[in-house]
Amino acid sequence: MLHATRTLLVIVGILLMQDAHALRCGNKIVRDGMHEAEVLAICGEPTLRRDIGTTVRGGGIRYRQPHDDQRYRYRLPERFLSEVVVTEYIYNFGPRRLMRRLVFEGGELVRIESLGYGYHPKKNP
Repeated sequence: MLHATRTLLVIVGILLMQDAHALRCGNKIVRDGMHEAEVLAICGEPTLRRDIGTTVRGGGIRYRQPHDDQRYRYRLPERFLSEVVVTEYIYNFGPRRLMRRLVFEGGELVRIESLGYGYHPKKNP
């Protein structure tokens, strides 16, 4: 019995950890690495959307062609960095579900956080 309880606790812990890195909108899952457009298509407009700064990301390899000497017929690899916008989305799913904060760097989802229980949106009289 004790072994079964431990196993159940481990499974629940794993599911809770996975939940922090994914967001369920309807019957679809949003995960790290998705583009902003994909998230908007799945979850709709967030309660709050704002640019919170910029960061520098390492790009892949860009190739450059030497211009000064035509005898080079191959392109030389060159590492590069790029500055990208960091955007934050807040989703409020109401008082019975946790609010979620999604952070995008250069349009790519890099972090999903839980913020605590949501709230009823204010109604305009």
